[in-house]
Amino acid sequence: MRNSSRTARRTALPAACAALLIGGCALPPGTSATALSAASATPAATASASAPTPSALKPIDPAALQSAVERAAKELMVPGAVVLLRTPQGTFRAIVGTTELGTATPPTTADHFRIASNTKTMTSALITLLAQDGKLRLGDPVSAYVAGVPNGDHITIAQLLKMRSGLYNYTSAPELAASMDADPGKAETPQALLDIAFRRPPDFAPDASYEYNNTNYVLLGLVAEKAGGRPLAQQFRDRLFAPLGLEGTSLPAADDLSLPAPYSHGYMYGGSAYALVDQPYPVDMQAAARSGKLRPLDYTHQNPSYATAAGGAVSTAEDLATWIRALVTGKVLNTAYQQQWLHSPQAEDPAAPDGQKYGYGIAYQRFGPNASMYYHGGELPGFNSFIGHDPVNDVTLVIWTNLTLSPDGRTTAQALLPTVLNQVYAGLSLPTGSG
Repeated sequence: MRNSSRTARRTALPAACAALLIGGCALPPGTSATALSAASATPAATASASAPTPSALKPIDPAALQSAVERAAKELMVPGAVVLLRTPQGTFRAIVGTTELGTATPPTTADHFRIASNTKTMTSALITLLAQDGKLRLGDPVSAYVAGVPNGDHITIAQLLKMRSGLYNYTSAPELAASMDADPGKAETPQALLDIAFRRPPDFAPDASYEYNNTNYVLLGLVAEKAGGRPLAQQFRDRLFAPLGLEGTSLPAADDLSLPAPYSHGYMYGGSAYALVDQPYPVDMQAAARSGKLRPLDYTHQNPSYATAAGGAVSTAEDLATWIRALVTGKVLNTAYQQQWLHSPQAEDPAAPDGQKYGYGIAYQRFGPNASMYYHGGELPGFNSFIGHDPVNDVTLVIWTNLTLSPDGRTTAQALLPTVLNQVYAGLSLPTGSG
């Protein structure tokens, strides 16, 4: 459910990358000393290997990619991981491990998993489509659609989209994690989640600051239902999934604990709070996990209704690659609203105007003069993931893992990201590994 900022454990370009990518400056030459793993090129990739490679990209070696991902995944102790990479050279897949502990079933790019906060890219796209249709305005106050919101007359739809409402983040409340652990099958309603948030005072005045916050997107789901006149899941299907052929993507009903076949199990060490708040694993717990004395818990069928519009969707790597590229390249919104969406990212830290930015359900970062990426990430008990598209070099990347956090507390898909980027972009030497 979290994305960006260590207070919300970033599921975007990780700190290891951000430290080198901020400001669009040139990156140090060389490549990572840590090899990655597991990428097999599709026939399309082999056939197009002779095509010109953009200057920002290096020729991709499928065997080196596969090896690098395998080694990084082993260090993170993930049961299974998938990397799906689409570039002008073709499509590459890195597959590691298993979908279920105790079996030898390798994951695939068609396996269903819980995409967590990557759902926000869909919620924001739907809200923007409704604005495009004239059914709402991004400058409208949220109070016009949802009653009882603290400061609701002064919080706009755009501020919710950009994580600038100042409202308390309901997933930070200890009672939510306690409830999820006590009754993993319990269905939550959006109003019950908002009640948790609204019992606490706002963290800051509307638009005074940035804070990654799931309360914003639960509200946006209700706004979409009010403005669109239909349930959120139906609007997702009709406006986003069906037009793009995303047959493996859905927003489950509140009482649906299942995942469509084929699917991966999802695991995490310890209780739900480790995924919902910035709570590090104790040293003894880390040691027990590394030694194998502590086994990760299976969170596959924990009820995801607590995530709703902020993180409740299910998808596949193949669908997510299609989705993020379509969203960034203008296949979802009309020209005017696409330009507004592309220019929506705003610096999260005013003191670092060239650093990471967050906009309408999307993060953005420049790699330098010749590359940039629109991206998001997702984290909830059981799964971690990253999706991104670089429109300059036509690179699409999806990473997912079926372990939320490594024993040392790293979000696993984001921890794999520097390894993959080192294989794709020339002139990078991003730190990988535990150091």
